[in-house]
Amino acid sequence: MKKLILTTAALALTAGMAMADTVRMGTEGAYPPYNFINDAGEVDGFERELGDELCKRAGLTCEWVKNDWDSIIPNLVSGNYDTIIAGMSITDERDEVIDFTQNYIPPTPSSYVATSDGADLSGIVAAQTATIQAGYIAESGATLVEFATPEETIAAVRNGEADAVFADRDYLVPIVEESGGELMFVGDDVPLGGGVGMGLRESDGELRGKFDAAITSMKEDGTLNAMIKKWFGEDAAVYE
Repeated sequence: MKKLILTTAALALTAGMAMADTVRMGTEGAYPPYNFINDAGEVDGFERELGDELCKRAGLTCEWVKNDWDSIIPNLVSGNYDTIIAGMSITDERDEVIDFTQNYIPPTPSSYVATSDGADLSGIVAAQTATIQAGYIAESGATLVEFATPEETIAAVRNGEADAVFADRDYLVPIVEESGGELMFVGDDVPLGGGVGMGLRESDGELRGKFDAAITSMKEDGTLNAMIKKWFGEDAAVYE
């Protein structure tokens, strides 16, 4: 789950518009299996399926809006869309600027991936820009190299530009599995964040309540756990 580090510019923005008849669901579209753009050019993935079901249960008409990760909170606050549903972890820092629903994925760890089990995790480590993973590496003593997209962080390890990449483990698992042994997990997992939730403007309490109720209903009837396992595998963390 991505963990955005808020910028000074984001902190300066104020609350936007109230809940509209059509709820615009903002996502990155570049972080499979959470969200991605399919061959038809449409938003797809776990969060597309989840978001459509939440809107149905909440009695809302929803449309999807793609937005780059590094501006996803500022553009929510300024009114370009009404929610963020983009693998965003709930953090105290972020909660100072926007509101969150309850989490729809429980907390999961971040991990290192490299091309060798002897990789120097205190050397050069790649992470996506404006994430808590990037912030963690910057404070760890390693040399951080940041990239705009998660795909670029993986490429940096493959081409030798970085010793390792640090990202959400559930994003890295399929990449490692599909690498044919080229990539491997190294070092210890690091717990970061408080699970993934939907971000909303602080002024949209009514909308947050509708989505909270829908998430609760999916937890209670087991459909959320089934959806998590469908997209992340049978070993994925689910709700008790």
